[in-house]
Amino acid sequence: MTRPANTPFQEARLAFIGGGNMASAILGGLIREGMAPAQVTVIEPFADTAAQLKAAWGVEVHGSASAASSALSKTDLVVWAVKPQVFKEAALPVAAFTQNALHLSVAAGIRSDSIARWLQTDRVVRSMPNTPALVGQGITGLFARAGVSEQDQSLIEQVLKSTGEFLWVQQEADLDTVTALSGSGPAYVFYFLEAMTEAGVKMGLPQAQAYHLAKATFGGATHLARQSTESPEVLRQRVTSKGGTTYAALTSMADDHVKEAFVKAMLAAQKRAGELGDEFGKD
Repeated sequence: MTRPANTPFQEARLAFIGGGNMASAILGGLIREGMAPAQVTVIEPFADTAAQLKAAWGVEVHGSASAASSALSKTDLVVWAVKPQVFKEAALPVAAFTQNALHLSVAAGIRSDSIARWLQTDRVVRSMPNTPALVGQGITGLFARAGVSEQDQSLIEQVLKSTGEFLWVQQEADLDTVTALSGSGPAYVFYFLEAMTEAGVKMGLPQAQAYHLAKATFGGATHLARQSTESPEVLRQRVTSKGGTTYAALTSMADDHVKEAFVKAMLAAQKRAGELGDEFGKD
């Protein structure tokens, strides 16, 4: 029998279904924060990944749900870190052991209705993290179904705090927007870093120097924005003197409709996030 829903974080038993990058980010953060490896079970069918997890964190790793049935039946929180296309296949054998557990999904696109149906429970939280969670600098959007209590939400927050920031949305559809904005967002930053580095090389700098300047600029500008109470428009205007170099660059981008293209691209990401739910959430 599982412990009650308000099990203290220090005593909670966790199971990870899937042991990829996001699971490793959360798991590593938990153990660095003091969670005992004995509190964690991982289901990971790929032998190399399983061996790496066991070596890195000392946790119990099994290749299937049936092999971990005893641990799963005592689990307080199950973290679903599987690819969307295999979620249902992974869920069905686990459901028999975890109907009394709280469930946290980090799988893109799969709607909580489908997860609740496959796992036969309404204690489901759906999330959208991003890859900076790997270095404790992520931002995760969260949506809780009606069956999730305040104590459940507190447990989720304690589990995720080592990965960075989090915020709760009131409507599940908002997670498609979170996916487009912050979930996919690191790729946009890397895309612009590529472009800035390429431009630096074309203007005569060694690639290493151009990349260093680009990274430092993104990091510094982001830090400034976080520290400032001013809008990004005002911050942009403060470094844009009419007729100057920044003005020339921004005018060129405006002429090429870069902002409009960027917004269009993010809307495409939002649309695709919704399509994933339709595609992989079927019975």
